[in-house]
Amino acid sequence: MKEKIIEVSIGLFGKNGFTETSIQDIVEELGVTKGTFYYYFKSKEELLMEIHLRYIEDLLVSQEEIVNQIGTQEQKLFEMVYMLMKHIEGHGQSARVFFREMQHLNENHLKDIFKKSDQFKENIKKVIEAGINEGEFRKDLHANIVTLAILGAVNWSYHWFDPKGELDEKAVSKIYIDLMLNGLKETER
Repeated sequence: MKEKIIEVSIGLFGKNGFTETSIQDIVEELGVTKGTFYYYFKSKEELLMEIHLRYIEDLLVSQEEIVNQIGTQEQKLFEMVYMLMKHIEGHGQSARVFFREMQHLNENHLKDIFKKSDQFKENIKKVIEAGINEGEFRKDLHANIVTLAILGAVNWSYHWFDPKGELDEKAVSKIYIDLMLNGLKETER
């Protein structure tokens, strides 16, 4: 039942927003009582925190697998971007709730989420720094700014990306990586 509450809540929060969704809306959608809700969660905010933790922890686990695999830094960076795009494609409403509704978490919960988000960002930055140090990427790149640019581009895609659209998540990931690593200039041949 806890999983059903989370699943229904993600859908309602994604569609209507956190503040516009009441506990009554959630239990009516499930056909259960408020007592059932309160058996699993003390509050709607605790439920929101659970959704946020699951989202970021799932990303961190997947990212760690990528970081620890053998391959070039470019391959790892591509795999991270692709993983994020795939995650947004498969968990679109969760991504929407994660980015849009974070403001409704209390300060202590935000600290937990920011700590995990910072770890995710740091892992990308380390791959970029390793690529610079190993000569895969340009020496003049600022790893932190490139990291923020990648995250800004990919994280915002939850808002516009349509997996049934012209390009799938792999094609979009390739465009992002090519743009980040090669820029817009025509290469000399």
